[in-house]
Amino acid sequence: MSAEAPQPRYAILHSPACTAIWELPEGEAPLWRYWGPRLPDGVTPGAALRSTRPEPSFSLHFDQPLSLFPGLGLGWFGQSALLAHRAGQDWAQAITGCRVEQPAPDTLRFLMADAVADIAITLSARLDPSSDVLTLSTTLTNTGDKILDIQWLAAGSVPLPEDALAVHSFAGRHNAEFVPVKDPLTRSLWRRENRRGLTSHDCFPGALVTCADGTAYGAQLAWSGNHAQQIEWVEDGRHHWQMGEWLAPGEVRLAPGESLITPEMLATCSAQGANGVAQAFHRAIRANIRWPGGTMKPRPVHLNTWEGFYFDHDEAALKDLATAAAAIGIERFVLDDGWFAGRHDDTSSLGDWWPDMGKYPKGLAPLAEHVVGLGMEFGLWVEPEMINPASDLYRAHPDWALHIAGRPLLSARNQLVLDLTRPEVADYLYGKIAPLLESLPIAYLKWDHNRDLTHAGQTPLYRRQVLAAYALMDRLTATFPHVEIEACAGGGGRIDAGIAAHSHRFWASDCIDAIERVRIQRGFLQFMPPEVMGSHVGACPAHSTGRMQAMDFRCGVALPGHFGVELDVRLLGEAERAELAAAIARYKALRTRLHHGLLWQGEATDGVVWQAHGSATSLLLLITRTRPTTQRHQPRLRLPMLHPDRRYRIHTEAADVWEVDGAWAIRSGLPLPPMRGEEVQVWQIEAI
Repeated sequence: MSAEAPQPRYAILHSPACTAIWELPEGEAPLWRYWGPRLPDGVTPGAALRSTRPEPSFSLHFDQPLSLFPGLGLGWFGQSALLAHRAGQDWAQAITGCRVEQPAPDTLRFLMADAVADIAITLSARLDPSSDVLTLSTTLTNTGDKILDIQWLAAGSVPLPEDALAVHSFAGRHNAEFVPVKDPLTRSLWRRENRRGLTSHDCFPGALVTCADGTAYGAQLAWSGNHAQQIEWVEDGRHHWQMGEWLAPGEVRLAPGESLITPEMLATCSAQGANGVAQAFHRAIRANIRWPGGTMKPRPVHLNTWEGFYFDHDEAALKDLATAAAAIGIERFVLDDGWFAGRHDDTSSLGDWWPDMGKYPKGLAPLAEHVVGLGMEFGLWVEPEMINPASDLYRAHPDWALHIAGRPLLSARNQLVLDLTRPEVADYLYGKIAPLLESLPIAYLKWDHNRDLTHAGQTPLYRRQVLAAYALMDRLTATFPHVEIEACAGGGGRIDAGIAAHSHRFWASDCIDAIERVRIQRGFLQFMPPEVMGSHVGACPAHSTGRMQAMDFRCGVALPGHFGVELDVRLLGEAERAELAAAIARYKALRTRLHHGLLWQGEATDGVVWQAHGSATSLLLLITRTRPTTQRHQPRLRLPMLHPDRRYRIHTEAADVWEVDGAWAIRSGLPLPPMRGEEVQVWQIEAI
């Protein structure tokens, strides 16, 4: 009788909603056994994976399941976690040893090595009990005696179950971010890559996967540069989701003893579907934001001067605007592009970060002091990473712009990109911005980035440029901890979990057309919480589309995010100004409820979408109709987050009050009143 097979060893992490299980065979990488909704304590796969998989025909005699760190060239035929070589050698990799450390109850550290290819890998996995987000990151060390060239290093890899049906990702462009894309998951490879040097408008570094049983999986890369993600079919019927930084040829060459640390991959799953995934991401992002003073204050109503003034700055007119803004309840005044030396349009002066003395004869102090004297915060627009050829800085230091010898420079928006990896460039920028923050009552910087990267160095420096931008932001906020930073890149070109750790707000899009904003904001909220979503009331007609929208609709669409105004309020008629003031007052009354707790999104039919903020016992429900009804009777709105055994009292926009059983609202839905084509209603729903 043969000896009984030894029991497999496992590494297991649980959070309230999720479980991750790895099998730990000797002499190889851990094998993925489970990633999904929470399993009871003590539940394990039981038998070793290979003992449950008879050898198929025309296959290797040694089974190669999906591992935590898939190798290359030695029996695993899917995407590997690493693509690297030493002058054409050591290109094949497979883990030959692994030990596991547990530095904290929610964290495992897998210390792996390939003794043949001379590499060491430390893969950290943390399943946060407060957010239900699994954070994966990988450190690769060259333990050989020659340079190791890296083409690809995955931040992490996670399995998807056999019933994964579709991947929901986002494309877009400037002024049209978060365009939803749905692709079926089949045996074909699904892959998205971004090579623009920043997060990009057209390739958000994350996605959502939906399954036949209603479970959803989500992942996003905490990185503000080039990235790649792919989902590949595995021969046991599952799929394999992998994310990491896209590396240009020659970008990472590790000398002996050097290491490469990947960005973090944030992954989660929820039996409650897409909304459960969004809620987990919101908790994780909130935990990583470093607010001045340690906690978030109520998000102040924000006025930005861009679409009201563009480059035509006039100090007296701006003071009048500030006075008019304060009168309707605005709490923060942000002076946008056009304030610095020689800046009369977008052709010149980026890099010359001192006030234009023609527009501001005594500098910015008189305007800033006027704003603060009205009880508002003062904010300022900057674009530190950019330079115009028509600038004093470029004339003095043309070599500071990113360039490749022998290649003609390519401008975008009449600007080039500064090489922040040069210490003298970072010191120059700090030396210009810090005195402004020191001498003026500036509480806020709108930090813009208005072009893609090209000519990124003689040897590629994309990743080092991102790290240098993070470092410059951190250097300024370390010196001036009261200052908040808004991440903007031509609108929504730099929205990601990486820069969220260095900033406090995102400008979701340069498009303020309210109809377009409905889609943009819904995509944003799948990954980021509402309090960091800049959402403004724009002019009519909308500057980006020319469409006309009523003031109440523009205000309603802007309400759930970090509410702001981007128009010249002096030009509003008395009725519209009163309407805007009332919307600002409503936002102030509701912002605590909007910006804490859980968020759900859904849609009825017939052009109606909704979102709810709060908890299953106390909700603010925002109902948006984007177009006129095509039905004789209004659709019903089902709210799956309510408790089926509770009764609820509903306060509608029309001040009607009625009651409904939770089970009825879940299964049959709430009746909607007649709504015109572009309208937002806000209801309050309370458990009795």
